[in-house]
Amino acid sequence: MGIAERREREKENLRQEIIDAAREIFVSEGYDKLSMRKVAERIEYSPTTIYLYFEDKSALLREVCEEAFYKLGDAIRKAKKTRRTPLEVLRKGLIGYIEFGLAHPHHYEVAFISPKDKIFGEGDYEFEGSAGQQAFSLLSESVAECMASGDIRKGDVATTAQTIWAGIHGITSLLIMHEDFPFVERKRLINSVVDTTIRGLVP
Repeated sequence: MGIAERREREKENLRQEIIDAAREIFVSEGYDKLSMRKVAERIEYSPTTIYLYFEDKSALLREVCEEAFYKLGDAIRKAKKTRRTPLEVLRKGLIGYIEFGLAHPHHYEVAFISPKDKIFGEGDYEFEGSAGQQAFSLLSESVAECMASGDIRKGDVATTAQTIWAGIHGITSLLIMHEDFPFVERKRLINSVVDTTIRGLVP
């Protein structure tokens, strides 16, 4: 390995260290407690070093969230590779979406609940091309496959996918934002919401 190649690898390793530290702080303490200074302290570098890799807190947070939503996309892709009917794949993907949100509440809140301008700055967040958008595209593909197989009624794919997402996002947000509400047993509620949503689409 040459000197230039080694330096490039060291830079990439440090960049990942920064992302890992930011993720740990974000997950344990939330958006408001995340700062470039805290990240620098966590990895024992100066804040100036962090700014060499990320312009500001918003840029760093965007990277952390993108990383998480790639994992969501991977989970949906794995469901599509199994030997299940299109409808079974859709159902598994919807439950996986909810479980992802509940397992990553801070990520979910930043991506789908909090006003983007407040966190990322006005006009500084692009959904198009993001990992979140790619995950939604996988949902749309699953809906199209269910329509083609006759498992759900044929119609406009985008409208149907967004209708499904509205319901699934609703239960995910409620469970994240209203922990004190006396919900029924969580798994039963999630299955009920998903099954009710799907029943409304079956011919």
